[in-house]
Amino acid sequence: MKRKLIIFIIIISGLFIYSNYKMSTKNPDILKPLIDEIETNIVNRDRRKAKISQSDVAWQLDHALKVINRVSDTLIASNPEAYSSNFNAGRVFTLTGGYIPRGVAKSPDVVRPPEIILTEDLKAQVQEARKNIAKMKDLSNSANFTHFAFGQMDKAQTIRFLEVHTKHHLKIVRDILK
Repeated sequence: MKRKLIIFIIIISGLFIYSNYKMSTKNPDILKPLIDEIETNIVNRDRRKAKISQSDVAWQLDHALKVINRVSDTLIASNPEAYSSNFNAGRVFTLTGGYIPRGVAKSPDVVRPPEIILTEDLKAQVQEARKNIAKMKDLSNSANFTHFAFGQMDKAQTIRFLEVHTKHHLKIVRDILK
């Protein structure tokens, strides 16, 4: 019994350390290669595969960019003094595991793409995302964003969220293009 308890404590401690490591990136440059991949895929904007997603590549790219830019705007405008650390199991599991299941959540209206997505709008959003990444570098670690399901997140958690969310949509794009 004692041995099982020790093993359980070691596993929980290991998960805690791994979780803190995965959510400790305060440098938004981690998002740059993802923005580059989005930009590279603009040429595939009209491709679709119904068994993968009801949306085309342009929808996936536009949504990912809107999330990066709106969340960045909120983080940049936030009051670091208003941040309060909190525990959210869904956030911990999602951001530590780096996985968002497909079709589970519905996007808020503010980050849903329009019916007609213009190539020039995608390119403009890519440039905006690059500027926002640069602005995030100098933010306080207590800069914050409140997610509808994950609650209030600090700068590092928000950057991790943007990374996981963008990778989720880029994986859908890759699957459509297979």
